[in-house]
Parts: sequence; C-alpha cells; structure tokens
Amino acid sequence: MSVSVVDLVVSVASQDDAAGMVDVIHAAFGARPALDPPSTASEETAATVAAQLASGAGVYAEVNGRPAGAILVVADGTDARVATFRRVSVHPDFQRHGIASAMVAAAEEVAARAGYDRVELFARGEFADLIAYWQHRGYVIDRPGPYGVVLAKPLPTVLTVATAEDMHQLGERLAGLLRPGDLVIATGELGAGKTTLAQGVGRGLGTEGPVISPTFVISRIHPSQDGGPSLVHVDAYRLSGPDELDDLDLDATLPDAVTLVEWGAGLAEGLAVDRLELEIVARPDADTGADTRLVALRGVGPRWDAVDLSVLAGDTRA
Repeated sequence: MSVSVVDLVVSVASQDDAAGMVDVIHAAFGARPALDPPSTASEETAATVAAQLASGAGVYAEVNGRPAGAILVVADGTDARVATFRRVSVHPDFQRHGIASAMVAAAEEVAARAGYDRVELFARGEFADLIAYWQHRGYVIDRPGPYGVVLAKPLPTVLTVATAEDMHQLGERLAGLLRPGDLVIATGELGAGKTTLAQGVGRGLGTEGPVISPTFVISRIHPSQDGGPSLVHVDAYRLSGPDELDDLDLDATLPDAVTLVEWGAGLAEGLAVDRLELEIVARPDADTGADTRLVALRGVGPRWDAVDLSVLAGDTRA
C-alpha cells in the first residue's frame, strides 16, 4: 500500500496506546520467518506493554489513525545510564515507508531526554539485514547475546533552552570546554539559534567584534582579546558541497582556532576526526505553547571520549 508522510504521526506513547502497540507487535513479529527458539513477542499483552510504559517510556506511530509502529524504551536493569529498545515493530501494512527511521529518531530523543547516555537493543543472528539497518544508523555490535547480538549507540546530551539569553549562556559554558583545534558543527532550521549560540561561544572565548551570521562572506575570524584561541565562524548554508568548503582553506586556521560551522552537517565532517556535533530543534513548550529549543550535543572522536557534556546543562538539562 502507499503511505504518505503527512499521514504519519509519531508520538511519545501513553498507557492508553498499549492496545494499539500490541496489535503492531503481534503483526510485525508474526510476519517474520519462524525462529528456533521462537520469539516471545506473541506473549505481550496490553497489560504487559502498559506496565513497561509505566516504568519506562515508548514511541507509538499511527497512519490515518491506524496502529503502525511501536518501540518500548526501558531501563537496562543493570546500568542506570543505559536504556534498552524492545519490541521494535512496524506493522506489515506500513513497512518500507520510513516509519522505522522516524520512530528510532524519536525513541533516541526520548531516551536522551530521560538522561540515558547509551541505548542498546538485541537482534537475532538470523536477520543480517536488520543488523545492517541498525549499523547504518550508527549502532555497533557491542557483544554477543543468546542467538544473536547486542547493538549499542551512545546518545547525545540533550538540553532544553528556553530563551535567547539562555542560548548565549550555553554558548559561554561551551566555550569553557573548547580548546585550539576544536571543530563544532551546528545544525538546525533557520532561526533555530545557531548564530545566537555562536555569539555566546565568542563571548566565552573573549573574542573581538560582534559575532553575526557570516552568510554572505561565508566565514569570519574573530581574534581573542586575551590570548586564547580565535573563533572561526563559518556559515555553510550557501555551499553546495565539501569542495566549496575546502576552498575556504579552513585547514590553515583549524589547529590554532575554534572552528564553528553552521549548516555544516554533511559538509564539514572531513575537516577533523574529532568534532562536536550540535543540533538545535524548536519544540513547543507543553505548558505555555511557546517555542523552546532542544539542543543535542554529541562528541565524535577520542578528543571527546572523556568530556562530560552534561556539565553544560546548568539548569537546562532536558
């Protein structure tokens, strides 16, 4: 069947969604080839799913009001920092329409906002394509499990930022973690707050001159006033590919400066093995309806392995 993206609704699951989630789980696991030993998914009931939602969380997808997908997000039980995805399911009527990817992204956000540092899931060894799917999404095989493998992925640190001044202050705190040679790649829609964050970074680094969007000049260098690293502020919005970014000769300034690239996802990753990836997403506040910002930060490479990004939270941890 054909499914339009506009028909899809992915939401944080409530206990009222348990019956629909069970329908999806039974249909999805029932459509898989027979396994030895068989999956226990057929034993799930609305009551067992509701109980897991009560103690943890979940994501539920509907298409035109019909149950279409489900993921349970539960505590690992042995490590308070680890969440486990269970019963990842897309109804057979709605498979291959991007529903799984939309749900996984939402489930990762749910887990990150709950304070988990890492997510794991189990995949049966018989399903090589399924294991490859998770690997394509950044999961790695962490260890063997009974009849399969456990895949794992670190989660970003997610902060809630309510105002522009709060974004400035987050940038200042971030500047306290940055050192010469660091690359920050910032993504987010127009008006999300990328330049506001960059202004805070500049303020924290003690740089000269106002930090404004370099959209038309592409990049600006803001020297430090106190002997610290300069801020190289880049706007890649108008660049069509990594080759155009290479023309800016950022390699020449990268070792001695902090380089912050707005709209850099898919373009700037080749500048450095170590980088801080930062995404800003607007979300309406559940109480006021006003837009707030979720800022997801993920360190990539050995430089960031031992850096605790949660220190950036102040009072902004999601």
